[in-house]
Amino acid sequence: MDLVLGVDVGTGSSKGVLATLDGRVVHRASVPHRTDFPRPGWVEHDADGVWWHDLVVLARELTGRIVETGDRVVAVCASGIGPTVLLADADGRPLRPAVLYGVDTRAVAEAAELEERYGREDLLERCGSVMSSQAAGAKIEWLRRHEPEVFSLARYFFMANSYLAFRLTGEHVLDHHSASQTTPLYDRHARTWIEDRCAEVAPGLPVPRLVDPSERVGTVTREAARETGIPEGTPVAAGTVDAWAEAESVDVGEPGDLMVMYGSTTFFVAVTDGPRTHPALWGTAGVRPGQSTFGAGMASSGSAVEWWRTTVGSPDVAELVERAAQVPAGSNGLLALPYFAGERTPFADPDARGALLGLTLRTTPAEVHRALLEATAYGVRHNVEALAAAGADVRRVVAVGGGTGSALWPQIVSDVTGLEQEVPAVRIGASFGDAKLAAVAIGAVDVDARWNAVESVTRPRPDDAQVYAQLYPAYRELHERTADLQHQLAALERVTRR
Repeated sequence: MDLVLGVDVGTGSSKGVLATLDGRVVHRASVPHRTDFPRPGWVEHDADGVWWHDLVVLARELTGRIVETGDRVVAVCASGIGPTVLLADADGRPLRPAVLYGVDTRAVAEAAELEERYGREDLLERCGSVMSSQAAGAKIEWLRRHEPEVFSLARYFFMANSYLAFRLTGEHVLDHHSASQTTPLYDRHARTWIEDRCAEVAPGLPVPRLVDPSERVGTVTREAARETGIPEGTPVAAGTVDAWAEAESVDVGEPGDLMVMYGSTTFFVAVTDGPRTHPALWGTAGVRPGQSTFGAGMASSGSAVEWWRTTVGSPDVAELVERAAQVPAGSNGLLALPYFAGERTPFADPDARGALLGLTLRTTPAEVHRALLEATAYGVRHNVEALAAAGADVRRVVAVGGGTGSALWPQIVSDVTGLEQEVPAVRIGASFGDAKLAAVAIGAVDVDARWNAVESVTRPRPDDAQVYAQLYPAYRELHERTADLQHQLAALERVTRR
């Protein structure tokens, strides 16, 4: 069989998949890796030790499984966390660890200064987003200011997927979607770099050639083939940011489609009927040529729930989930805020903090567990309301990610939001979307072709929905009334954790 290889580099692990040209999964593999937190607010990856290492391990494992079958890899594509910033020297060697996406908040001051320089309304209209810790342009500005000796040697700027494409082919490219997350450097209407801003924010740093995520950018070199086991000359697609690759894996591609990704963070990709703007959301280019999307993301959700599980010392996840499912909607009067790592959307506040209100001597671990799940669902509704305010007409919702492994979390989200959610048959993640993009790159499938079937549909339950309709305003009020205090506590934490 002719097979396509997709590889995705995540925050804590990487995944790979071999699929047929019509989307049937043949083999899959994963590998964990380390994420570094060198200082408060800093989150980094070793590009060679994590990104390239993982692609090599996964490619070798997966190609090794087809040695005796006669099957062959005919195209490859990689995606990764983003937007990230990796600076490399004239030979393409990384000069320092890669700065990760919005969870890395080191460039908050630079983001504020860039927003003042270029103007909030101009950034929204021309770039699609205001400045935030998510914007790659602010991270580049931070590196230029704080590490000038490194910046002076930089001749390449990469994100995770573009670095892997470079290592595979030698080509310096960046897909349009990833570029649209480099605010203030990319014009999403003209689909090009803003040259004068690039010269100001990144003087002397060549910008990559812009391509579509499904575009064939080159072929696997002899050296890359030797390291990875992928045959020399295999076509390589550009790839993109992982969440958008995952959206493509579940056929979220038409205006009105919304992907909700349940993971350590909750992430959203909404397809719109053209470029739209909202100060609380990230207006971006999509995966498909000419497509427009909104991106949004909570800073913590599953990670907050996992914090609680490890705090109470429960090794049995299934048992804790089962007990939480027996707790009535509203968690017996317990209300939580999910801002354990600040918040990204629908408000950008790295100093937001989590909270639990309503604790009593009768509160159980299962009640706290459910309250945290409910808090993430309130956050989902808050983001969906922002999408609606921006003119995104959500008509179809697809649930993906590890959190869909149990019915409880998606069910609570449907009850809180009032939205039905499709659960796809294949929930491998972005690597499966990469496999599709690889197939598109060689003309084996159309980018708008259906790639994934619907396995089930989660629908709101009227009784629980009524309870949550009464509690959602309390959730919003709890945050508004305690925001100043959250900031005071965040400032104290920065002092005491030094």
